[in-house]
Amino acid sequence: MSFDKAMEIASRDERFMATVYAMNSLLIHKNIYSQAEFEALFVEWMDKEERKKMRSGAIPASRAAFSQA
Repeated sequence: MSFDKAMEIASRDERFMATVYAMNSLLIHKNIYSQAEFEALFVEWMDKEERKKMRSGAIPASRAAFSQA
């Protein structure tokens, strides 16, 4: 599949997730950071975002997904 075809069929969220996946794969492969460092930073960022949502009164993503099921 060509890059253009992949971009055409992917949603905006899928394009973003694919970009993050590709960048992180490259950075880990080039030893810029390790998988453990990536996971720690990801968890840190998600924790900050959840705290922001709780302060603003929004339902945290983890609970929103559960309540929609």
